[in-house]
Amino acid sequence: MEAYDLVIIGSGPAGLTAGIYAARARLKAVILEKMLPGGQVITTTKVENYPGFPEGIDGPELMMRFENQVRNLGMEIKSPFEVKKIELQGEKKIIHGDAETIEAKALIIATGARFKHLNVPGEKEFIGRGVSYCGTCDAPFFRNLEIAVVGGGNTAIVEALHLTKFAKRVYVIHRRDRLRAEKALQEEALANEKISFIWNTVVKEIRGKNNVESLLLENVKTKETSELKVQGCFIFIGIMPNSELVEGLVELDESGFIVTDEYCRTSVPGIFAAGDVRKSPLKQIATAVGEGAIAAVSAERYLSGHEG
Repeated sequence: MEAYDLVIIGSGPAGLTAGIYAARARLKAVILEKMLPGGQVITTTKVENYPGFPEGIDGPELMMRFENQVRNLGMEIKSPFEVKKIELQGEKKIIHGDAETIEAKALIIATGARFKHLNVPGEKEFIGRGVSYCGTCDAPFFRNLEIAVVGGGNTAIVEALHLTKFAKRVYVIHRRDRLRAEKALQEEALANEKISFIWNTVVKEIRGKNNVESLLLENVKTKETSELKVQGCFIFIGIMPNSELVEGLVELDESGFIVTDEYCRTSVPGIFAAGDVRKSPLKQIATAVGEGAIAAVSAERYLSGHEG
């Protein structure tokens, strides 16, 4: 069994940033990734809100730069490596993989989160071609176009309001007859002339040729169907943290996100969390990078006995 000072699970922005800081701290560390390095960012066609790239940058290229920096510092990345189980043996963390078992003194969980999908025809096919799960990321691509927002919670309404700064018209499609968002947000959205609400309705299909062109809608009460012409569909029905590995091991909130303090420390000494899997008010590349740095520095201090 190979032993490390630090094991980082996940190679999105948080995990790779943690790797940079761990390498510079001269820790014996490794990043474990079950798929390809980069996380969800590699599915993003263009990133315009990450500092340092005034013209924007393709998601895959940005993450390739992250990965190259990590590797240039000598950080080991094991990919593909699927973690099956994590267990504690005193202060040791034992990571059971599909092909080998690794021992660590400290552990950073940076496994990210996954978007909740509608699971309707056309959704998967048009991701990056009109279907989006991040208004903050993709709003500028829909200037003066008509788009739909699916959802009725805080995230959906905040994003809908943001999208009105760019889109010609925003249709909010909600399966109920009232919003779940906070009252202040509801009032702001209902007063916005660019937002139209379609109540008691669900999306049954996303249609188009090369890009999104329309949505097939169904009224949940009357079962009547209709077609809505839009050039984009933003889906905000929630995200699910990839925290199954630590369920029952560290404290999670009611939605399954890992609870930490400001130092990214979990309820178990020596286990840290960063990025979208962590309970936080914002899920962005920039915040993930910051949390990855904090988690790595906190892990170094834990290992050196200087935590506090």
